[in-house]
Amino acid sequence: MNFQVTARKWRPQTFAEVVGQEHITTTLINAFQNDRVAHAYIFAGPRGVGKTTTARILAKTLNCLSPVNGEPCNKCDMCKSFLASQSLDIIEIDGASNRRIEEIRTLRESVKYAPTKGNYKVYIIDEVHMLTTESFNALLKTLEEPPEHTVFIFATTDIHKVPPTIISRCQRFDFRRIELPAIKALLKKIADAEKIEIDDQSLTLIAKKADGALRDAQSLFDQVISFSGSKIEADELSTMLNLIDEEVYFKISDAMLSKNFAAAFEVTKEVYEKGWNFLDFTNGMIEHFRNILTVVIKGNADLVDSVDVYKKQYIKYAGSFSEGDLLRVLDFLNKVQYELKSSPNERLKIEISLAHLIGLEKSGTISQLLSNLENLDTTKLDDLLTGSKSNANYSAEKKKIEPIVKPAKPKNDQLGRDLTSKLENRTEEKVIEENIKTPDNVDINYIKNNWNEFMESVNKEKFSVASHLHNSKPIDLNDRNLAVELNTKEDLEIISDSFKNIECLQEVAKSLFGKSFIFKFSVSEANSSESSKSNLKTSKKNIDSPIAAAIKKELGGKEINSH
Repeated sequence: MNFQVTARKWRPQTFAEVVGQEHITTTLINAFQNDRVAHAYIFAGPRGVGKTTTARILAKTLNCLSPVNGEPCNKCDMCKSFLASQSLDIIEIDGASNRRIEEIRTLRESVKYAPTKGNYKVYIIDEVHMLTTESFNALLKTLEEPPEHTVFIFATTDIHKVPPTIISRCQRFDFRRIELPAIKALLKKIADAEKIEIDDQSLTLIAKKADGALRDAQSLFDQVISFSGSKIEADELSTMLNLIDEEVYFKISDAMLSKNFAAAFEVTKEVYEKGWNFLDFTNGMIEHFRNILTVVIKGNADLVDSVDVYKKQYIKYAGSFSEGDLLRVLDFLNKVQYELKSSPNERLKIEISLAHLIGLEKSGTISQLLSNLENLDTTKLDDLLTGSKSNANYSAEKKKIEPIVKPAKPKNDQLGRDLTSKLENRTEEKVIEENIKTPDNVDINYIKNNWNEFMESVNKEKFSVASHLHNSKPIDLNDRNLAVELNTKEDLEIISDSFKNIECLQEVAKSLFGKSFIFKFSVSEANSSESSKSNLKTSKKNIDSPIAAAIKKELGGKEINSH
């Protein structure tokens, strides 16, 4: 059997060939060139990033007969014997299977003997954190003052389990995860050398699946070749590795913009039927919206780890989401990810979560909302309040005005009250500015004398309103403010409850008296259960205008009864 896995066949033999750890290899090369080689090293980092490989290159360089600029020559007898695994001066020990104190005592005894051919006797202990406490203690003295011809190199994936007393006696090097472009570049180099045809999307999928571990990426590469042969395509690769298609994430973000709730169930069904892991899907969603956030913030896709075709799709979202909205989305998805682990029905949980996600409304800033209110056309608002336009025009105006406040949705009662007050003040100012010509003889007595006629006219226009004017009577007229006393508290509440009710009264008053009054209602003290509530209610406060309705609905505000 002549086949050799890619990870072994393409294992680096010099520091220059080590991928993604230049901060370490450069330091070691300089140490050789400046004759500052330490007696003990500890290499820490995640799996598959080159710790053991670098340890072997370091050991080989220490015993190389003709090193070149801090690199092993790989041609001398010592280098060749090491490459053939025949060197007696470089000893590799597995810390997991040689963790007992007896093995460490044997190692401590062998340290005393000089190397057979090379300059140093090098001990490489892999997964050193697996040694027992007693073994570490037995190694302490030897590690602190080893013979001049001895060098220790430790490697570990869990540096926190190594006692500080050991770490303090070594030069520590922390290996980092290998970046996606570096993994792709090496796999492409290997594929070209092996005459394997592979596209950029397939390289990206393998590199992302490896999660920064080059050895994992090389193992996946071998597996894919076994499945696809000499030509690797992304579709076959996704099928073989059962990878989640990134297109499903774009379906969700597009659905959020179009409010397509059906997409939540369609995507969940696809994830379920293709056997994708729901937790992996949620992790992918978080990464997807993280990518959108980087595009929104930077204006480009430089920080997106994906293929070019998807980078172009991400750039299209630059003006579609705000930073605040995306932070809300990411916070929501993080909670879903946490809750999904304990959910008895993962499919249902994802369906509901995606529906919530699609239903999230865009948020506007308070400053934007106030700016919109400042720019509101008060003529349109006044026309609506005074009833000088037809019902058809009212509907058209309502559609034009409502979107001004709809995007903003802060849930703050005080803000709602402030904005409502602001609108009322602007409305009142506009109403007062109007100068409607009225007959000179229209005073409170004139209105009292014609009040029955007024109620009959209201009855013809709107019976439901007229029924609550029974036993009502006008009691005072101050400029355009008409105070009207109603029979019961219920009459007051029903008449004041709707803008259309007030609009009806204003239209009838204008046609009958030649003047559109601002009605102020009160309840007869004789029929009121609470005489303290006899203060007048102004119609401008009870008018449920389109703007006030939008404020109450969108800002979470509520009408406050000051009585």
